[in-house]
Amino acid sequence: MPVGYISKRLFHLALIMLGVSVLVFLMLRLIPGDPARLLLGEFATQEDLSRLRTQMGLDRSYTVQYGIYLANILQGDLGNSLRNGEPVATEIGVRLLATLELAVAAMLIATLLGIAAGVISAVRPYSIFDYGSMFMALIGVSMPIFWLGLMLMYLLAVLFPVMPMMGRIGMGSEPDVVTGLMLADTLLAGEFGGFFDALHHLVLPAFTLATIPMAIVARITRSAMLEVLNKDYVRTARAKGMSEAVVILRHALRNACLPIVTVLGLNLGLLLGGAVLTETIFSWPGLGRYVVDSLMARDYAAVQGCILVFAALMAFINLMVDLIYVVLDPRIRVHA
Repeated sequence: MPVGYISKRLFHLALIMLGVSVLVFLMLRLIPGDPARLLLGEFATQEDLSRLRTQMGLDRSYTVQYGIYLANILQGDLGNSLRNGEPVATEIGVRLLATLELAVAAMLIATLLGIAAGVISAVRPYSIFDYGSMFMALIGVSMPIFWLGLMLMYLLAVLFPVMPMMGRIGMGSEPDVVTGLMLADTLLAGEFGGFFDALHHLVLPAFTLATIPMAIVARITRSAMLEVLNKDYVRTARAKGMSEAVVILRHALRNACLPIVTVLGLNLGLLLGGAVLTETIFSWPGLGRYVVDSLMARDYAAVQGCILVFAALMAFINLMVDLIYVVLDPRIRVHA
């Protein structure tokens, strides 16, 4: 992999992050409302409001405020939360792990079920399974996450209480924090009952979050596989007497991976964005719920920090997808 290509992509990533920081900084300050008034209440005096605005730096020009903000970011300082005074970087770090645990679980569900449904539909086109799976995929793409989450919660946690309604783990089962990932921490602590409890809590929000990406992956996989199955090298592999499983998995699916990898990368970013709704519905203590609470409180530092983290993750995912292209298809040449 050429070093120049990676350096160029990292430079582009830095420019993207700079642009995102400017947009977020300006958009938050154009939203109606006064953070000082929200913090002190409607009965605060003008002297108290002016003093707090000075302490927060809100009495300075936008240019000066952004310059200070950018300088702090470059030092790894995302500021302190206006609500509790805690460092935003620390709070994001704790909640980001919870969001990543949920997003990775949802991604595994979407990838395994989506690719399996797409491959079977392509191998048996226009069959009952093909029509049924693509119809369910259409429903999955069209269904809002918040509505599906509420319906699943009502069905499986209220009407038929087989799944927990909210949270990451039951009361009294919390392990000592080592990695910040509940499944890993319970295993490290040797609490297998806590592990299955955490897994039980993870299933419903992860499946809810996975529905849209799973439907997209299934449709893209079917289309890519149908195109590849008509290629000459697939017919040649079958003519050589190779088993159908080898033909499908080694020759067809491998060569159909490029569009699937693209969709998986985009879906991972979609999962991080969709986690805002899912975490709010299921009271999952992750970054998405933290963003909603911070927006309601007009917590500038917290919202800016969260959006910067989301943008950095998306840019990093896109970079990884581009690098995976070269590994999957040697015909691709990367020019620095």
